[in-house]
Amino acid sequence: MHIYIKNKKLSINHYKVKCAVGKRGIGIKRREGDLITPKGKYKIKCIYYRKDRVTNFKSKLPKFPILKDMGWCDDPASKKYNKLVKFPYQFRAEKFYRKDNVYDIVLVLNYNLNPIIKSKGSAIFIHIAKKDYKNTAGCIAISKRYLKKIVKIINKKTIVYIN
Repeated sequence: MHIYIKNKKLSINHYKVKCAVGKRGIGIKRREGDLITPKGKYKIKCIYYRKDRVTNFKSKLPKFPILKDMGWCDDPASKKYNKLVKFPYQFRAEKFYRKDNVYDIVLVLNYNLNPIIKSKGSAIFIHIAKKDYKNTAGCIAISKRYLKKIVKIINKKTIVYIN
């Protein structure tokens, strides 16, 4: 069961849904903040979710509730670059616990994780799209309804192909 992303469409099994990608499209990611969704094939490392907003949540992948002090470091100056961090945090990091629902479910892709190369790009996720499917900073975003369906059918062997 693999996920394919191409031309702002995500497909898995017989589902084919609209998705948002980085503002500068899919391509070779060169650096942090370049607004490109990285082309390639990736595994899903784990899932983070908002327990207060997502109920009856089942998945074969490791899943962790998002707490108010959680974030993901996107600051190349930090030793925890491209890793989960706790706030308050002295370096730049994205908050996981947000007012909007974009991070109600977050699938962490293994982009730039082994080894982590400073400034190559961080926080490449599959998460919930904004209502207008506005471009992302490099992530893939789909509707909450479909993301909830996808997390039920993916597993450790699922590969995400981004073309």
